[in-house]
Amino acid sequence: MLGWMFDSMDFLIYVLAIGRLKSYFGFGDATAGLLGTLTLLSAAAGGLSFGVIADKIGRVRALNFTILIFSICSLGAATAQSVVQLAIWRTLLGIGMGGEWASGAVLVAETVPARLRNKATSAMQSTWAIGAILAAVLAGLVLDVLPFGENGWRVLFAIGALPALLTLWMRRSIEEPEMWKQTRASATPKSNPYAVLFGPELRKRTLLACLLASLLQFAYWGLFFWLPNLLATPIDKGGAGMSVVKSTGWLIPIQAGAFIGYLSFGPLADRLGRRRVFAGFLVLAAILVPIYGRVVHSPTTLLLLSPVLGCVGHAYWSMLAPFFSELFPTNARASGQGLGYNSGRLMGALAPYVIGVLATLPSVGIASALGVTSAFYLGAAALIFAFPDRSRAPLD
Repeated sequence: MLGWMFDSMDFLIYVLAIGRLKSYFGFGDATAGLLGTLTLLSAAAGGLSFGVIADKIGRVRALNFTILIFSICSLGAATAQSVVQLAIWRTLLGIGMGGEWASGAVLVAETVPARLRNKATSAMQSTWAIGAILAAVLAGLVLDVLPFGENGWRVLFAIGALPALLTLWMRRSIEEPEMWKQTRASATPKSNPYAVLFGPELRKRTLLACLLASLLQFAYWGLFFWLPNLLATPIDKGGAGMSVVKSTGWLIPIQAGAFIGYLSFGPLADRLGRRRVFAGFLVLAAILVPIYGRVVHSPTTLLLLSPVLGCVGHAYWSMLAPFFSELFPTNARASGQGLGYNSGRLMGALAPYVIGVLATLPSVGIASALGVTSAFYLGAAALIFAFPDRSRAPLD
């Protein structure tokens, strides 16, 4: 939970500092989106790599490495003297960010009993919202309240190095799951877990998992990467015209709704069925996105809709960790989860750039560009019914 919270914080402090970075380095929306795309591309590479690493050396050891990577690289980004240097550090940070989920999600899934799997992963996922709120509070204080001036973004990125301290505790206090240790002791794992994932028994399942994650990642990053920018964009350009403090502060009710959505998914899935609850949240998100973009001029309406958007736009992520863990066997589980989730990041990585480019087109604007994500939400809602429902089933 702590690793996922700090993963969220370290990524989102860049999103919240975009306006200052654009002014400091003198680049536009397309470049800002490209920097986000580079981070997500490297996150995909990190997830693919650390899924295999976690199957080889253990979930906990791999998790420690990923937290160290994104912490150190956040500190490195604070020293950037050019857009190129910033891009390099943020790209390296993405490797740790992507690897963290591949290592941590499978650790939770293999540790808790099957009857608690949905609820436990909902609890883990909920800390993404806490990390986002922490990032919003820090951005508001450092960028607009405390006297750091034009270098406030450097202080913000330097704070992102603090999660490295978490690994000192983790190395002493958290053990590998018994399931993984037994698998390692009983047989020699295949040298290439992808031979298992793309074998005749699992090939279709693996490809469907990659497609599902691709649709979700594009929709999510296309929307939430640019949402702070929508709130801060001047009114005459289709935004809400908020200051940095107000726009970051407005993200708090969104993330409060996200926290509720993450935590509610597990109990709802246990009661009503995981696939139906998943599809329901996605359909609601698809409906709400274009409405939200049209009411940015009304603070009262935004206040009412923001927690709802946060809830329906985040809750479904609580399904992926237990869902993917049930699709793959233990000797390739981390690799399968890393491949499914992070191949989706390859599609998600395109979203910040695509939405940024669309927003610059005449008569489009950022609000209309964000509406494109609704189609991806609906596609994922339909695709979930192509999978079997193995909710709370014993892991292989």
